[in-house]
Amino acid sequence: ENKTITREQLFREYLKKQIDELSAQTSVKLEHVTILISGMASSSIGMQDIAYAKVPFAINGSGAIIKRFAATDNFLHEIVLISGVQSENDVMRGEETQLIGLLSLLKSSRGIPQEGVFIFPGTHSKHIYIQNGELIKFQTFMTGELFKVMSQHSILKDSVQVSDLNNFSDEDANAFKLGLHEAKRSNILNGLFTVRTNQLFEKLDKKQNTYYLSGLLIGSEISYFLNKNIPLLLCSGGNLHEYYKLAIEEYDLSESTTIIPNDLVDKAALEGQRLIFEKHVLKDLANESKEIFVGFI
Repeated sequence: ENKTITREQLFREYLKKQIDELSAQTSVKLEHVTILISGMASSSIGMQDIAYAKVPFAINGSGAIIKRFAATDNFLHEIVLISGVQSENDVMRGEETQLIGLLSLLKSSRGIPQEGVFIFPGTHSKHIYIQNGELIKFQTFMTGELFKVMSQHSILKDSVQVSDLNNFSDEDANAFKLGLHEAKRSNILNGLFTVRTNQLFEKLDKKQNTYYLSGLLIGSEISYFLNKNIPLLLCSGGNLHEYYKLAIEEYDLSESTTIIPNDLVDKAALEGQRLIFEKHVLKDLANESKEIFVGFI
């Protein structure tokens, strides 16, 4: 007999497995813990599609839109989904929570900037503009996804060698810089073909050509800020940090850029979820006289 399972059931079953595994590993009973989830879980391909908040968006957490799902007999946890933000022609889910958390962490460590552009590198990099305590606009750049498509599914796949790109040599860094400079002087559609000619004319080997492709794409994204004199804040954890830092240095944007420490970026989403929980859920739970335990995803 075929059983139709809803997306909500699918998410609950997956979460239950992960929570049970975590409970076994930590020897901590996690029944009745409220689960907060940000990111794509509130999208059309997630647990349930929730309407976006609109810009301008308050960056203290008060502008977030959430939806609460009551615990069930088979899943003893309330779920709180945090939705994303929508502008006239762009959307994001997850980065707004990171931004809220990061600004809170910056407040306690170095002070919140009054305006500037927060750069969140990734598969779909986000450039988020804040002014006077509000997120006023943002832009999405498909940098990471285009790198994957070009390097794995296009004619360029035979011109590159994608392996461990975490530690690059001086030769690799120079190839990356060549890609950055090509991005400044050529249209990206033409620039991409130079990856193939680099290999055909033996200008770079396949490994170096991979760094060239990365420089070309990241350069196409970051060159947007050349000659604009806009305060930038680079918010990158993990492997992409060094690439974007090198791009900013090579483009002479260092004076106008603040490099946010990796550890703050790594903590940002959890801090953002905590603040949203306090502003939207905590008071209600207190009024209901419930004992409160919370988990963040």
